[in-house]
Amino acid sequence: MDNTLTARQAAELLGISLPTLYSYVSRGLLQSHQYQGQRAKRYLKEEVLRLLARTSDNKRAGSAAESAIDWGVPVLESRITQVADGKLYYRGQHVAALAKTHSLEQTALILWDGAPGQNLPSDCLLALKSIWPELSCTSAALSLYDRAISILPLLASTVEQLGNIHVHQKAMLWMHLMAAALLGTEPDYLPFHQKLAQAWQLNAEQADLMRAALVVSADHELNVSTFTVRCVASAGAHMGMVLVAGLAALSGPKHGGESLRVGQMLREALACHPDDIVNSLNSRLNSHDASHHFSPRLPGFGHPLYPEGDPRGALLMEMLGRKEHAALFAVAEAAEDLTGQKLNIDYGLVAVEIACQLPPGAAQILFALGRTAGWIAHAMEQVETGQLIRPRARYVGIFPETDTA
Repeated sequence: MDNTLTARQAAELLGISLPTLYSYVSRGLLQSHQYQGQRAKRYLKEEVLRLLARTSDNKRAGSAAESAIDWGVPVLESRITQVADGKLYYRGQHVAALAKTHSLEQTALILWDGAPGQNLPSDCLLALKSIWPELSCTSAALSLYDRAISILPLLASTVEQLGNIHVHQKAMLWMHLMAAALLGTEPDYLPFHQKLAQAWQLNAEQADLMRAALVVSADHELNVSTFTVRCVASAGAHMGMVLVAGLAALSGPKHGGESLRVGQMLREALACHPDDIVNSLNSRLNSHDASHHFSPRLPGFGHPLYPEGDPRGALLMEMLGRKEHAALFAVAEAAEDLTGQKLNIDYGLVAVEIACQLPPGAAQILFALGRTAGWIAHAMEQVETGQLIRPRARYVGIFPETDTA
């Protein structure tokens, strides 16, 4: 069976003139093939049909949608978070300012566009505490992060059966449940940074650092976990499943899971003699596979939205202080010299983890707990639109036979 087309057949199939067809070839959009014993060049039918799919899709803005998938143009509207000119804003409020004064609870209400309301009733916890030991026991063999993924879906029916509480109160309850699951503790209503201080035995200064880290982690526009959350929420899934979807996406090494690799790299560098830090980082740089990481060169450095440096990571490093944690700054400066890229929030969170002597992996827990506020905000915003997120794929595989005679 001949799977090639003449130039005229290809042009007719594409709905273009012969000169346009030849310009496609010269621009690399289509290949022509010379076969032995034939003077005229031929065109593979599969390639022509694939180009037809692309050009037809472009007329419906498909190219814009495709580019939007990877740090491109916006694909949906939101009133929650803005990244502009190297700065981050939650509903118009500068996050660097919020991080100096606000708790995660206060920040969550900003993201949810809510006003300070009544405290959660104490009886909300009674039903949840009664089932918590059994849930914790059945997931005891899992890491705390994986335990949260296993526990949260099981809480939905209990949460939904609670009394008539405001939507923001219910959202705050889900945040407290997330904290308990991530920390391996019973649910309570302590402020979130105090939960962390209690679980990790921190002093008041370190607790304030947790507070700021939670605030700067709370949201970051349409990142991969947030987009996942919006997709799942748009399908009508309950909040437990929505949050599990966020955790699943965040776990990947090209998102929140990058902090685990930053931790490994940073601990290796800190274990070296100061004169060998550059060699340690160089070794990591030479083995770095950007396709498996968020950062293009070294874990914890560079961010496409912040060419001049991630303000979230910079804020956390400023709060740590150069004098008290000179080694963390020395590694950061050596890495920046090697890569030409500034540290990002992953490095900042891991630096906090190490400076406060938190358990390895605590940076990811901290990130996930803070980001829960943003996930809930985006889930609520998506549900309010009433729209199902259902993009289309451009098919470029094997095409069925078509009559080209």
